[in-house]
Amino acid sequence: MHDELVDHLTRTTPLARGEALRVIQDVLAYFDETTEDYVRRRHRELQGQGLVNATIFDRIEADLKYRAVAPPELTLRQLRRIVYG
Repeated sequence: MHDELVDHLTRTTPLARGEALRVIQDVLAYFDETTEDYVRRRHRELQGQGLVNATIFDRIEADLKYRAVAPPELTLRQLRRIVYG
């Protein structure tokens, strides 16, 4: 799976084939996270940094635009429902 990408990484980096495959799998797993799981995780992380919800939701809203597959734009209400149910 992803042989072309593995070949590219082994040609352009010092990674061995097995290492390149593991990196690809790690990256794909990171971006496989659902929008809801991402919002919940980021909310917990940012809350743990002492940020308030207004700042947290603004940051999450901005971050979602840069996900590998951009989800639909979520309103503040939708973000809160994901976190609090």
